Amino acid sequence: MNIDRRSFSALAPALAFSGLVPRMAQAQAAAFPSKPIRIVCPFAPGGGSDFIARLAAAKLGERVGQTVLVDNKPGAGGVLGTEIGVKAAPDGYTLLLVAGSYTVNPALYKLSFDPVADITPVIQLSRGAYVLCVNPRVEARNLQELLALARKDPGKLTFASSGAGGHLHVVTEYMFEMAKVKATHVPYKGTGPAVNDLLAGNVDMLFAGTEALMQHVKAGKLRALAVSTAKRLTAYPDIPSVAESGLPDYDVVAWHGLVAPKGLPPAVLAKLSSELNAMLRGKDVEDRLEPTGVGAAGGTPEAFGALIRAELARYGKVIREAGIKAE
Repeated sequence: MNIDRRSFSALAPALAFSGLVPRMAQAQAAAFPSKPIRIVCPFAPGGGSDFIARLAAAKLGERVGQTVLVDNKPGAGGVLGTEIGVKAAPDGYTLLLVAGSYTVNPALYKLSFDPVADITPVIQLSRGAYVLCVNPRVEARNLQELLALARKDPGKLTFASSGAGGHLHVVTEYMFEMAKVKATHVPYKGTGPAVNDLLAGNVDMLFAGTEALMQHVKAGKLRALAVSTAKRLTAYPDIPSVAESGLPDYDVVAWHGLVAPKGLPPAVLAKLSSELNAMLRGKDVEDRLEPTGVGAAGGTPEAFGALIRAELARYGKVIREAGIKAE
């Protein structure tokens, strides 16, 4: 194609600008971060999600030489803070902490964003398990015996959760749906009150994080029947998994991760992914996580995105079939 001098003169600024844009993006990424980073945590201070957010903030800040702040925005099962994080500028300076609840909320609430199309997955930070515990007055020494009791008298056994429509509620219903048994749900406003009533014998069982329950198991106040992951936990090798206790397809991971708004520049994403993966490999992070029974995860943004999509489909189906409603 022949271009005369006048046409070339008209095209020259556009051609120069098109070559400038990638160089500007590269320079911006190379300078990232040049100011504090905010991690929006859509949960209240003091809980497991807040712990992960603050650990990530502290260690990421050390690596990049900038302050990383945690901004707690609880409300509506995590939806309030999630909307703030998703709708922020896609520049890498606002990240959103997400947990398993991120993949159940779309089936329970009318959201103002698309949980897949409107985010850029960054990294899975942690992976752990829930542990199913019963009050010692329940006459079940293992999961098979518990399910047998539920079949014998449908609806008599009660299970607590941290709230109607929460992740703990959904994964417990998922187990019962898979086992074809019924139990009565008793929702609480948070895991703490649920644990207290389980200890008091006001409810029969609770699926919750190891950090909330294992101290009471060790003290003999609760009985642990199973962990939610497909394999036993290294920290608690004596507790069988739900999968090996008669429900081989059951595998629920308690996880946390970071996402950014859609449109995050690839070079900034690569920088965040690299720094966060390096952070998670540090022994100091391992030492902080190990006592809680949680492990560092890491991996690629693509793998984390695949996890989110898979769990959105799985839990959406559970919620529809079990008729679960939010509070």
